[in-house]
Amino acid sequence: MARQLEEQIVGRFPVGKRLRVLDVGMGRGTQALRLARAGHQVTGLEHEPGRIAAARDALAGEPEGIRERMRIIESDGRDTGVHFRPGSFDVVLCHGVLMHVAEPDPLIAGLARMLAPGGLLSLLVRNGDALAMLPGLSGDWPGALAAFRTTARLPHSRTEADEEAPPRPGAEGRADRLQKLTATLAGIGAPLHTWYGVRVFTDTAACGTAVPDDLETLLAVEEKAGRTDPYRGVAALLHLCGVRG
Repeated sequence: MARQLEEQIVGRFPVGKRLRVLDVGMGRGTQALRLARAGHQVTGLEHEPGRIAAARDALAGEPEGIRERMRIIESDGRDTGVHFRPGSFDVVLCHGVLMHVAEPDPLIAGLARMLAPGGLLSLLVRNGDALAMLPGLSGDWPGALAAFRTTARLPHSRTEADEEAPPRPGAEGRADRLQKLTATLAGIGAPLHTWYGVRVFTDTAACGTAVPDDLETLLAVEEKAGRTDPYRGVAALLHLCGVRG
């Protein structure tokens, strides 16, 4: 997903421009640090104390120049209006957060207000159009049948092995449908520019599975599938990029 985000940033902004980035629900700060290392001014919002501590520890180990480009605020993503003025950021990230919010539309609208004209809104959500894929491919027929009737998933143990993406799609939480989010983004003035699938083939791998020897080929296959119909439509996660008008 980092490649997808980089592609969007490079395609939208002049080369070398230092962007103002807001990372809502930054977790342990992996993505925020990557952008700070690239020269951007990054603000990370997180409300979970353990993740905040981990992000601060990681930041403390960086050179002074990077530490100066990144700040961490303990806050909920729904409080952006308390901390920032509208139009304060060129890029707003909200990855793996909407699945834990009962009513996502107000949060998305608040994030869009934080964008300057032409700014990029990057969302990573659970794919509500493909909930039956994982239980079906795993032979869990009752679970697959139930998935056709709901946009939420049953509780599942949560891991933090992959900080770049949210918990596995079996984790407790909501799911969102592409058509609905497309309408929401259009309605708040940040219409969908492009979208990708994430975890098209690898979602069936059990947590803790050893990294394959040919990791680069695996990543290349996932990257290609995430950009190609019809494969991206059945991905476990969707990466949506909207642009503020």
